[in-house]
Amino acid sequence: MIIDIKNIKRFAMMCTATLLLTSCLKDKPFPLYGDKAVSQKFDFTYSKTADTLQDKTYSTFLSANGNYFVANNQGNTTYNYWPQAHTLDAFTDAYLRTKSDVYKQRMKSLLTGTYKANGNRYENDYYDDMEWLALASLRAYQATNDADYLTAAKTLWTDIKKGKNDQQGGGIAWRKSQLGYKNTPANAPAIIFAARLYQLEKNQADLDLAKELYSWLKGKLFDASGIVWDGVNSKGDGAIDKNKFTYNQGVFMGAALELYNATGDASYLNDAATNATATIKDLDIAPGGLLRNEGQGDGGLFKGILVRYLTLVALKQDVPSASRDAYIAFLKYNSETLFAKGISRPDFFVGSDWKTKPDATTTTDLTTQISGVTTMEAAAVLKAAGKL
Repeated sequence: MIIDIKNIKRFAMMCTATLLLTSCLKDKPFPLYGDKAVSQKFDFTYSKTADTLQDKTYSTFLSANGNYFVANNQGNTTYNYWPQAHTLDAFTDAYLRTKSDVYKQRMKSLLTGTYKANGNRYENDYYDDMEWLALASLRAYQATNDADYLTAAKTLWTDIKKGKNDQQGGGIAWRKSQLGYKNTPANAPAIIFAARLYQLEKNQADLDLAKELYSWLKGKLFDASGIVWDGVNSKGDGAIDKNKFTYNQGVFMGAALELYNATGDASYLNDAATNATATIKDLDIAPGGLLRNEGQGDGGLFKGILVRYLTLVALKQDVPSASRDAYIAFLKYNSETLFAKGISRPDFFVGSDWKTKPDATTTTDLTTQISGVTTMEAAAVLKAAGKL
């Protein structure tokens, strides 16, 4: 598949025009804190904001027993498995950025706490849930060299692989009680994990499985437009579920990128760029260039997942420079909008609509908060690399 550089350049020029207007805010007072506060000169202090969000998240959402992070900031103390994995990922982001033992301690406490909150086991009924925790645990292992994370990741991987079956032509099922339903979030993260584990341990079986799953996913759910659909056979009729969720785009491009990293096969990198370019241009996914509001609950996490993997693609030097520039312009616009408009201050809670900050009456779910933390951490990485 050939990347249309002309269209990418045209899109980059449009993004540049929009961002010129946004960047003007740095040169004049900007009302960060609402009508009751004094306007101040605008500055995108992503690292500082990430630290503040991290601390606010920890102090607000940590459960009374310290084992997990609760559902929202308004008293719902429900334990939900998959946001814990992304919270661990966010702590790992902060540790990699700061090398602070504070984040290292939070990471380990969350791993052991999740094990306890989940009934003294890592395994879960949902294959995609387990994949998120496996991915986060593997990243934490590579950041800290603490073998407990690798043990957790491999324990999960052993169970995850049992979800692969021949229904719908292959792929991993979404959950153990619904083996005929296959979707992107149960397959793309497994590909990312398998490719990363292969790069770490050089077990050929992991790479072979990653390639097999990728071939199924691309053949079944990747559209000619460059967008990946959500799933197949959710209603038992074999139909494709043509939902354009942001996180599905993120994990598909992440899967393609990791297979490129593992194999050097340029076709995978081209797939990652094709999907990334289609994603930032899609008006359903990002109307006006801003990632759409997908609500709270599970949807609250979706945008942050896309940002995580798009950032990796944007930083990959092997991607054509015009494409990277377009991705960075897109990430810049979204990061600046969230920073300026989607975070309440001085409370530092995140809104699900990144152009609207939550007020005192608004509930913020852990998922929505972590999506914002992840995005600020990604922006800090891009700024440190001289891209923002």
